[in-house]
Amino acid sequence: MGSAAKKLVRAVAVLLLVSFATFTLMYGNGPGIARAVLGTNATEADVKAEVVTLGLDRPLLVQYGDWLKGVVTGNLGDSFFTGQSVTSSLASRVPVTLTMIVLALALTAVLSVLIGVAAAVRGGWIDRVVQFLAVLGAAVPPFIVAIGLVFAFAVSVRLLPATGYVSPDVSVSGWLESVTLPVIALLVGSIANAASQFRGAVLDTLSKDFVRTLRARGIPESRIIFRHVLRNAAGPGLTALSLQTIALIGGVVIIEQVFAMPGMGDLSNTSAQQGDVPVVMGCVLVTIVIVLVVNLLGDLATAAVNPKARTR
Repeated sequence: MGSAAKKLVRAVAVLLLVSFATFTLMYGNGPGIARAVLGTNATEADVKAEVVTLGLDRPLLVQYGDWLKGVVTGNLGDSFFTGQSVTSSLASRVPVTLTMIVLALALTAVLSVLIGVAAAVRGGWIDRVVQFLAVLGAAVPPFIVAIGLVFAFAVSVRLLPATGYVSPDVSVSGWLESVTLPVIALLVGSIANAASQFRGAVLDTLSKDFVRTLRARGIPESRIIFRHVLRNAAGPGLTALSLQTIALIGGVVIIEQVFAMPGMGDLSNTSAQQGDVPVVMGCVLVTIVIVLVVNLLGDLATAAVNPKARTR
């Protein structure tokens, strides 16, 4: 079995294990779910009847098997509270979240490479600033950054909207304005951490013997950096970006709350507070898939630039 196939099998196994564990935690208390749906004034008889109506009286493995069949066919069930299809709810929310994550990740990849290389090669004040920002980015919570951006650019100077989301189908310029502050809020910690990782990887590569050999042969420094050093430092850098993507997924939940963005984070938070288990499970499933896809792509990209990683 090839390396890519093994990684895919591991990803599927992780998906099944995590989804089953989450399903067990969420659906293990049938009466509790029924009471959350009916309200605190429901009688015990009403609760028992609702448990049967929702199918929560069946064995847990049977319930999970039915849910898994629904996942394969694209049917994640219906909301306990609104009756709306979970699939349709996610279809309208996931693009908003993915837009912010993809934009933040793309900007993080470009800027962290440039800043990390500059810090490693130039040193001096650039290096000190990068290290300081890495510590600051890890210490300051994303919602603090988001609130600060709202006061600075939406309240004080009224340059950008404080809340809300405009679909690109309605207005491209309005869409750009609505996602600018949320993406910047995600970028602050993301770039600082990723740039620090790239800096360390480049410094480690610059200390290798082959770099000294290339310099001794009179090869220009810029060519050494961009053709040799970056290629060898790409492995740790890609790993850092993969981890940063997972951090972005966690951060976007908070950011969507601050900026009132109609994304998956807002949906999962609201559903969790209501006890809307099918919707929560749908959000968990999408999150797991995104994380696994990012890790898989990161492993494949690392293997492409580093042949030694292909044998893992």
